[in-house]
Amino acid sequence: MTDEATIKAAEAALDRGDAAHAAALAMALYQRRPDLPDSWYLLGLAEAAAGRVSKGLPLVQRAVASMPTPRRLAQYARLLSLGRRDGEAGRIARAALASGVDDAHSLDTIGCVLARLGDHEGSYGPFKAAVDQAPENAGFRFNLAAACGFTGRVAAAQEHYEALLAREPKHARAHYALAILKRHTATDNHVDRLRAVLAETTDKLDEMRIRYALAKELEDMGLDAEAYAQLADANDARKRHLGYDFASDAALFDAIKAGFGADVLPGAGFSGPAPIFVVGMPRTGTTLVDRILSSHPEVGSAGELQAMPLAVKEAAATRSRIVVDADTISASLNTDPALLGERYMERAIPHWPTGKERFVDKLPANFLYIGHILHALPDARIVCLRRHPMDTVWSNYKNLFALSSSYYFYSNDLMDSARYFARFDRLMAFWQRRFPGRILELGYEALVADQEGETRRLLQHCDLAWDARTLAFHENRAAVATPSAAQVRRPINADAVGRWRVHAEAMAPVRRFFEAQGIDTG
Repeated sequence: MTDEATIKAAEAALDRGDAAHAAALAMALYQRRPDLPDSWYLLGLAEAAAGRVSKGLPLVQRAVASMPTPRRLAQYARLLSLGRRDGEAGRIARAALASGVDDAHSLDTIGCVLARLGDHEGSYGPFKAAVDQAPENAGFRFNLAAACGFTGRVAAAQEHYEALLAREPKHARAHYALAILKRHTATDNHVDRLRAVLAETTDKLDEMRIRYALAKELEDMGLDAEAYAQLADANDARKRHLGYDFASDAALFDAIKAGFGADVLPGAGFSGPAPIFVVGMPRTGTTLVDRILSSHPEVGSAGELQAMPLAVKEAAATRSRIVVDADTISASLNTDPALLGERYMERAIPHWPTGKERFVDKLPANFLYIGHILHALPDARIVCLRRHPMDTVWSNYKNLFALSSSYYFYSNDLMDSARYFARFDRLMAFWQRRFPGRILELGYEALVADQEGETRRLLQHCDLAWDARTLAFHENRAAVATPSAAQVRRPINADAVGRWRVHAEAMAPVRRFFEAQGIDTG
């Protein structure tokens, strides 16, 4: 096989996801032509495809330095993104786009990099161009549909998902995305189609997604008993697959309280910009508050950043593969807080919306890192969302969170979710004692009942002047990439308040547990 034929064959293997074949071809080419930039490039991509991004990145970088073709730039940006080098990834991805990239695979790659950076509006153009060139490619069309949904192009998103399903009727991710795209009614739903697909689905992960989709649409239609049955089956299967034990999260909470009960992270911290952290249990109104704040002319949303978890993990240098665990928290307690703050800002700045004086980091799980945040970033503002404990548990149970994120493993069981809430509740009380006056706890129900009053309190805590535009958050046209996207494009309402009562019988053990813990469920 000639060098040119080997290069084309290796690129084709990478495009179809055959990493092993691509690696064999790349190694053969490298052994034959170690001086050829294509050898470095393909071998680097093969290393990355095998999960060795740190080994692949220098090889691709070397090839790009030799000849920065649009395709190489796109792949270099992808590897930078996988390596959590977000600022460089964004710069290279935009350079690739500006260089005239014109092949569908590279366009889709650039779109994925921009989406990973939270630039969903920026990802729309390359995703659309990729689909225009290769309309039959399901992956390209799914990415375009998702970008449409995130940016408020709901009708276009629905059209693209349906086009995808016309080619691949069992595409479970598309079915789930359609289900959460909007509210469904007795005359506008996909329930019959979802039931038919579920009956033919053999893949366990796909089955779980279809059951979540069914539960969402059935609940929208008021068919609550069947919705609960679908959720119970999906969550039971997911918990068995994960092998989750609440003891791992209990150890994490214990490590945080033990560590920050003493004088740790001594020093002045990093002085500079004052990020606003919106934290709390998931599905408690964090996206709503993020939209309210980012409707203020001085504030932009940076999305759900991993900047603090990754900065803490880097400082701790623990070898565990998950970002946060008890050992990582314990190992991070002697970190220089100024250095931790610098590392956070280095990761956050690429996501800071242009032209805004302040930004919001709305990763809910940052409530675990409040001690790190207030030591490392002494000028930061923290807002913690609180919601009725029963509604919190129910909303967590019915939501399909990121499948690979250990933050949410508790959510597949009602009692695990209750236990997690109880530990969250105690941890927030601990933080309030440890850092009095630094954390605003904002009730979701209070915000619904008195939108202006609670919004004024929110802005005051964040050191922001009153601006009436924050009351019209639903008119905010910025992208939303969370399950709350449909809700926050509507005016504030009480539709979600007290939803747990529909499932009062199933939730009875949760209520008894909370009462035994002294947690009010009235």
